Amino acid sequence: MIKTPGLAAALVLAATTASAQDAFVEFKALKPELAAKAAMAAMTHCRSEGYQVGVAVVDRFGTMQAFVRDRYAGAHVEETARRKAWTAASFRTDTMALGDLTAPGTMFSGIRDLSQPLALGGGVQIEHAGALVGGIGVSGAPSPELDDICARAGIAAIDEDMGL
Repeated sequence: MIKTPGLAAALVLAATTASAQDAFVEFKALKPELAAKAAMAAMTHCRSEGYQVGVAVVDRFGTMQAFVRDRYAGAHVEETARRKAWTAASFRTDTMALGDLTAPGTMFSGIRDLSQPLALGGGVQIEHAGALVGGIGVSGAPSPELDDICARAGIAAIDEDMGL
């Protein structure tokens, strides 16, 4: 039993402070302006290569922050780009790699049975200092590999803004 009231109060305060600090998490997220800049840069890169695409940027939780669709891109690009970005953020891996990891007959093939993931190249996670801050998805280029290149161009356009 503690006989000093001051010591008892200090221990209670320390325990309360420690538990209050443990009750919260901190995370980084892209500002909407950077999400829009990445989306526009990815679309512009694709356009310069002759591709008409849609680009979605989601936050670290998969919620849409920005979407842009070039004038002749197909109607499907909105859903496809969003799902690629969501997949990259949710699974914390690019969708090109996820395509291989979830191929039929692999241990993770069941992921393809979920309603949201899209294991098709063009979705890339956006990271800052090792922390996930979002995802970008591109749809509409002639191949998933080209969608991936455009997505990475969008991220490269904001690297300096993120201090990389």
